[in-house]
Amino acid sequence: GALRTYPFDPQVDSVQCLLKTDGRPLNARIELLQGPNNNKQVIELYTEDGLDRPFFAILETPGSGNVVRIVNTATVEFPMTCSVGAYKIGNKSSFEEMQPV
Repeated sequence: GALRTYPFDPQVDSVQCLLKTDGRPLNARIELLQGPNNNKQVIELYTEDGLDRPFFAILETPGSGNVVRIVNTATVEFPMTCSVGAYKIGNKSSFEEMQPV
């Protein structure tokens, strides 16, 4: 399956992941790697309809050396869309930082 990695700076305290399809089954693996000497954390997920039931999660990523890896474990006939980005940086979430002062 397709593989995509997302490295993050040490300032990022948590990341948000959204995985969906166009109505086809969603079969994927999300891996959180935290530094070279730690075991990776893995989420295996499956849903029959990735449009009606997309997957969304917020993953805590304290410290440095954090990488989120998304693997599409389905066949080529079942593509998926994923979006991974910083959710909380330092002591403020990204939503709070967008508010006017």
